[in-house]
Amino acid sequence: MEHTALPSSTAAARGVRLQGSCGASRLPSPLPERRPGKAKVGCEAFGSKAAGLRLEDLPVLSIPKETLKAHSRQEHSTKPAFIHHRESLWKRCINAWRDVGIAGVLEELAYAEEDGDLDQEMDELPWTDSAKELALRWMKAGSRYTLALCCWVSSLHGSFFPHLSLQSEDMIAQFSQAVDWAGCSIRAFAWHPHTSKFAVALLDDSIRVYNTSSATIPILKHRLQRNVASVAWKPLCASLLAVACHSCVLVWHLDPTSLSTRPSSGCAQVLSHPGHSPVTSLAWAPSGGLLLSASPVDTAMLVWDVSTENCIQLQWFGGGGVTYLAWSPDGSKVLAATPSAVFRVWEVQMWTCEKWPTIKGPCRTGCWSPDGSRLLFTVQGESVIYSLSFLEYSGEQQGQVGGSKTASIVADLSETTFETLYGEERIGGEVLSMVWDPSGERLAVVIRGNRDAPDCRVIIAVFRTRNSPVFELLPCGFLQGEDGAQPQLVAFHPCFKKGALLTVCWSTGKVSHIPFFFVVAQFPSFSPGQSPLIPLGSRSSTREQPLFSEL
Repeated sequence: MEHTALPSSTAAARGVRLQGSCGASRLPSPLPERRPGKAKVGCEAFGSKAAGLRLEDLPVLSIPKETLKAHSRQEHSTKPAFIHHRESLWKRCINAWRDVGIAGVLEELAYAEEDGDLDQEMDELPWTDSAKELALRWMKAGSRYTLALCCWVSSLHGSFFPHLSLQSEDMIAQFSQAVDWAGCSIRAFAWHPHTSKFAVALLDDSIRVYNTSSATIPILKHRLQRNVASVAWKPLCASLLAVACHSCVLVWHLDPTSLSTRPSSGCAQVLSHPGHSPVTSLAWAPSGGLLLSASPVDTAMLVWDVSTENCIQLQWFGGGGVTYLAWSPDGSKVLAATPSAVFRVWEVQMWTCEKWPTIKGPCRTGCWSPDGSRLLFTVQGESVIYSLSFLEYSGEQQGQVGGSKTASIVADLSETTFETLYGEERIGGEVLSMVWDPSGERLAVVIRGNRDAPDCRVIIAVFRTRNSPVFELLPCGFLQGEDGAQPQLVAFHPCFKKGALLTVCWSTGKVSHIPFFFVVAQFPSFSPGQSPLIPLGSRSSTREQPLFSEL
């Protein structure tokens, strides 16, 4: 039975306090934009192994946007015209109910008179001509008026939640974790949780799977694989990949021993639910037993049992939908962000939740500490990182989320001016996304400066972190790309044993891997030891790379 447990404190009590925070001004000064003559660093020196992973074997991709062809923005352009005439009206109504919901059924009924569909269906009924004509007239009129009422209610609802008036692609672009989802060649990225392979979703709606131990690169395509917003590998499973698409969730079953580069569409399960589109976020339970999906137009997030293709709705009225999901690594809690100024954290034993109102806008992104005791999150339009701590309940108190009543500001990344050899550099701004490495010792944050400024830049800030016995977030340095390259997506390798390995997808279509070498400790101490920052490429190649502050 669904139950929602709200904290006893009011929204005002869930304030924000500044506690132990650090700012962009405390970060080491970055180098300016790349200029000719900078040091060249070879990559062949890093041939060490970590958990069976040879760093130089990781593919450094380059997929320019010009090599990909994006689909048309017209969402219904793929519907074949001949199907409309071949299928009966009632069958089209069933399909419309499955794809769109009640609004689709009403639209089919209201405009069926254009090709005489209703007259043909009514002729099959054993009624008199007058009864048929009256029923036909009432059905058309009722469908039109009901559809108009639905449109009016939808417009009223849209005045409270402006994102509902957006086209699907614009909605996905607004809530995607990618910096420029609509314009970049790479739209989604995911490492496999246990092996050194990753999936990349591209602008042309294809997905490529790269594996360090195989030269075969499967390319996944499906007629329903449109507007991919997220991809997620199933934990404790070799090759199950969930894909968030415009109208459904696709689950690809890939044979890791297959040499085929084009798996058939029969390898994909289709998980769909009326009114649950577009899908913008996915999250697997760490045990791999359940899959969560979210849509900005659906106030319920869906809990899928993939084996049976059945789902349960976790309904919560208010918020205007669900935009982003993050399951804690210990499997006990789920972050669910909404398009409005509130987000929720669910506990998964009794599926109760607590909500935290924000002040200025919706939750943009969030990430969990490795033990699930702390949540870092950001708010759209703000340049600060907030922290929430959670207690672990047992016995009679099980079923409570246990979150602290107030969120603390732990980092302020507002724009700051640095003095460099080539003049002033302005760094900082809105936090777009962030990832926490599995060891809990590095945090990568993607920040964007003032969008109206002519020199607006997107850059990655790196922090050293410690969660126990006390939480610490220490500034470490910046990462920036080549000329004209801005970071789009970031992800840490889940199984890198000699520190942390950060993968960055750039706006130019390149995918690079950046290692941070350190000794993982239960309670890490922050020493002034150096961690090399070197992009990985082929063994025999060298490339020009600016040297940033030590990491």
